[in-house]
Amino acid sequence: MKRLLLSSVLVGFLAACASEPAKEEVKEPVAASAAAEPVAESAAPAAVEASAPVGEQEVAMPDSNSVFFPFDVDAVQAADRDTIQAHGAYLSKNSSAKVRVEGNADERGSSEYNLGLGQRRANNVRKALILAGAKESQIETVSFGEEKPRASGHDEESWAQNRRADIVYK
Repeated sequence: MKRLLLSSVLVGFLAACASEPAKEEVKEPVAASAAAEPVAESAAPAAVEASAPVGEQEVAMPDSNSVFFPFDVDAVQAADRDTIQAHGAYLSKNSSAKVRVEGNADERGSSEYNLGLGQRRANNVRKALILAGAKESQIETVSFGEEKPRASGHDEESWAQNRRADIVYK
């Protein structure tokens, strides 16, 4: 009887331990990060083309400082390539300039998940900036998760404004 009880407890304990790694795999940051690499790689040829005239003309400070993301995605979108190219060219031309890429998320999801998502977004923007000509030493990243929303509403329009990475010059 003791063996049966001990076996039941042991099986229950092992089952409880086995369910913990499955939770971590559900996040799927690898799949989303892997999706960011093709965008970043496809941005590399554009960076070479954009860097050719940089030496000949003055590069102005880019107008837009935000890169936006779809729900639960950390891959840089094609719509934001021009913004990243402009910031990369500016940083390349102005080697003393430094930026902080601030990753943000909307209010949906746990605080811990949103902090991780914001960090992955900031890191992917950082990688794209480096491919666009910026130096690694010019860029630092931070995640604010859902803590610094741009819009305070609880609808898709507000959430879309909060799913972003901001490029902030120091």
